[in-house]
Amino acid sequence: MLNKPRMLTPGPTPIPAAVRLAMAQDMIHHRKPAFKAVMAETQRLLRPLFGTAQPVLPLSCSGTGAMTAAVTNLFSAGEKVVVVEGGKFGQRWTEIARSHGLVPVVIEVPWGSAVTAQAVKQTLEQHGDAAGVLVQCSETSTGVMHPVREIAAVTRSAETLLVVDGISSVGLSPCPMDEWGVDCLLTGSQKGLMLPPGLALIALSERAWARTATVTPSCFYFNLRAERKNAEADQTLFTTPVSLIIGLRESLRMYEETGLEEVFRKQWALTQMARTGVSAMGLAPFVAADYGWGLTSIALPGGIDGTAVLAHAAQHYGVIMAGGQDHLKGRIIRMGHMGWVDWGDIAAGLHALAESYRACGGYIGCRDYIEQALQAYNEALLSYAENNPFA
Repeated sequence: MLNKPRMLTPGPTPIPAAVRLAMAQDMIHHRKPAFKAVMAETQRLLRPLFGTAQPVLPLSCSGTGAMTAAVTNLFSAGEKVVVVEGGKFGQRWTEIARSHGLVPVVIEVPWGSAVTAQAVKQTLEQHGDAAGVLVQCSETSTGVMHPVREIAAVTRSAETLLVVDGISSVGLSPCPMDEWGVDCLLTGSQKGLMLPPGLALIALSERAWARTATVTPSCFYFNLRAERKNAEADQTLFTTPVSLIIGLRESLRMYEETGLEEVFRKQWALTQMARTGVSAMGLAPFVAADYGWGLTSIALPGGIDGTAVLAHAAQHYGVIMAGGQDHLKGRIIRMGHMGWVDWGDIAAGLHALAESYRACGGYIGCRDYIEQALQAYNEALLSYAENNPFA
C-alpha cells in the first residue's frame, strides 16, 4: 500500500474507471437490438477518431491480427510491397508479407531514426510494380514517428496503397486518413483507446475498398468485405467481443466529450515533459528527432542494466515501464504516456527512473529535473497551437 501501481508501458495502458464499469455490465447478445444500438453509436464515434467517412471495422484480435487482415485483403501472393523496417514492428510487416506469399522490398532504417518520404519515393521509382507501402506511424519498439503525411503525398499519385500501422498513434497524435490520403489505418485496443488487449480496428479508403474486390482473401477469418457488410447492419462477421465493444463506446464518449484536439494537446505536452525530465537527468532520449507522442525511449550508458532499472522501479516505486527489444534489450527504457495517463503519473515515472538508475550504479546530479519537466509540460500546453508539428 506504500505506492499506487502506475502502468507506464507502451501498452497495455491504464483503464479509466468509467470504461471498467461499462465492461462490467451484464452480458447482452451480440445479434440482438440492444447490441446493435451499441455498435451504431460506436461506429459513429470511431469515424472522427480515424478521420474518415468510411466504416471502421472492429476485429476480435490483437493489432497484429489487423496487420494480417490488411495484407491478406489488399494484396495477392506474388505481389511486391515496400516495407519500412525501422524497428521490431516494421520487421513484423515483412514477416506477415512473406508468410502470405508477397515479395517485400525492404527499406532498412536505423532503429531510432525515421524513414524519409524521399527514400520511399526513390524505392517506388525503382519498383514501379509495388502494390503497397507498409509502414508504422509510430514504431512502438523505439518511439520513432515516421512521416506518414509526407509518404501519403507520394503514394496518392501512384497506384500504390499506403497501409499504416497506427497501433501506438491512433488517438494519440494526428493521422486523419482521408485528409492525408492514407489507404488503410489500423490500431489496437490496449494503447490510446484505454481498453484491455483483444480488439483491433481497421479502416480502408475508397480506393483500398476497390482493391479488395480484386483480391481473394487468403485468410478465412479476416474477410474485410464480409466484415463491412455486417458492420452496415451494426454487427460483426463472427462472435463479437461484446464487453470490449461496450468499453470502446465508453472510451470514445470520453474522446468526444474532451475533444480529439485537446487529447492531442495533452499528449504533446506529456511528451515534452518526459523528454525534458530525462534530458535534465543527463540521460538522452533514444530518438533525437521525429519522436512519437505516446512513449519516450531513454538510452542508457554502458554499464547500466536496463532490466535491473525496470525491476527496481517496479519493486520500490510501483512504476511499471518497458525495456528494449532484440538488440536494444537492456539498453533502453520505454516510458509510456498513452491514454489514461496524466502529468502526475509522468512525474512519478521520472522519479522512479532517476532513483532506480542511481540504485543500479548511475549518477544523476540534477536536483530539479521534475520541476524542469513540469515547466516544459505547462509551456507545451500553452504553446501547442504554435509548436504542434502537424499544424
